[in-house]
Amino acid sequence: MMCRLSQKAVDDILRKGRIYEVGGAVRDRFLDRKTPVKDRDYLVTGIPYDELTRILKQHGRVDLVGRSFGVIKFTQFRHQNPFTFDITLPRREHSVGVGHRDFDVSFDPGLSVEDDLARRDFTINAMALEVAGGPDGEALVDPLHGMVDMEKRQLRMTSPSSFEEDPLRMMRAVQFAARFEFVIEADTFAALQRHAGLITSVSAERIAEEINKLLTLAERPSEGFRLMQTSGLMKHVLPELEVCVGVEQPGGFHAYDVFEHILRTVDACPTRLRLRLAALFHDVTKPRAKRPKEGGGATFYGHEVTGARVATEVMTRLRYPKDMIRDVCVLIERHMFTTGVTDKGLRRLVRRVGVELIYELLDLRRADVIAQGMGGTTEDVDEFEANIRDELLRKPPFGYSDLALNGDDIMAMFKLAPSREVGEILDYLMEKVLDNPEDNTRDILETYAREFHKSQIEANDIGSCKETD
Repeated sequence: MMCRLSQKAVDDILRKGRIYEVGGAVRDRFLDRKTPVKDRDYLVTGIPYDELTRILKQHGRVDLVGRSFGVIKFTQFRHQNPFTFDITLPRREHSVGVGHRDFDVSFDPGLSVEDDLARRDFTINAMALEVAGGPDGEALVDPLHGMVDMEKRQLRMTSPSSFEEDPLRMMRAVQFAARFEFVIEADTFAALQRHAGLITSVSAERIAEEINKLLTLAERPSEGFRLMQTSGLMKHVLPELEVCVGVEQPGGFHAYDVFEHILRTVDACPTRLRLRLAALFHDVTKPRAKRPKEGGGATFYGHEVTGARVATEVMTRLRYPKDMIRDVCVLIERHMFTTGVTDKGLRRLVRRVGVELIYELLDLRRADVIAQGMGGTTEDVDEFEANIRDELLRKPPFGYSDLALNGDDIMAMFKLAPSREVGEILDYLMEKVLDNPEDNTRDILETYAREFHKSQIEANDIGSCKETD
């Protein structure tokens, strides 16, 4: 658990001003959340920035990385372990610039704690605990009645202009509502609907960060995505999901439309970002892939391939890291795998997906089945997983690094420079040992390599003759 500011530091601050604990740690204390506190933030009033810096330097390390915002990074050591706090002066701010990346900030030690709290997004985040010395304990400062809203389990904006000042707060609203299982207060939701289009002015990175929090901090992220859709945010943030609303899946395999099925799949997945992102996009192109069947029902052929392509486009637009995009798209493209395969088929699937992703693929399938809403079971997936584990214990080759012959060996054998031809030979050898792992010896692979190389030369010779003719 995150330590608090030392009492000695608090006492020195109290000689000149006042200090308050603010931020999510205060909110979560009253929410009675069991999540360990990772960050504690403090607000100091009545002490100028430079003087506060001098006081803190007597008790730990000071980093002035946020001077223009009135922020001090302060680190204390307990049992040789560092604990860093954000200590700020009271301020007023609103987001400015392209993408609302920048903030116009004015800080003033003479401002009251109430002035500072009024700039925050929602009333449940606009509470503070005054830190007192000695036995006096802590006193709650709650000028906007955040405790009342917390008891009502509702999310309420701090001012009518809250979303205009920083449109990202609309994404935070749906994220908090899902995460804390709160309702959005009526006027706040009406403002969200009214200003939904402003979200297009927010940078992609900031939007992605809120999506990530929704996917990993909410037990049921679906509630947040439903709010995105009913508020009008989704058509601006994730229009690819918006088109899934109301698209029925006839044929007896699904109880829900495509949109609802996707959301239930997300909820059914273990809380891992990569996996839940894959669930979010795994059926995203079913609307365009839908084809009616004779006698009723519909097919969605190829939606896993086009879905991976669309997921790449969306995640690239939202500036996700390339390795995250790659992994998510592998899971989407392979989510229609068949469990009833031979050992050779099993090894090929592991090879294509990767050992590090194979179990997440199985979790995605389990969630997919649950979210169909038809009472389907996943015993076949459980059995398939057991077979995969058994196969991995035998340590068959799944990648080039597992082969008894490497690229350098191939180049030396055939006097080749690094080239596509070397890769083609390695691919051929890989396919051979996926079929028969016991063939992964240097002598056998050399024989296979010579056979393949000879066949390629002969094929090229035949091609040359045809061109001459």
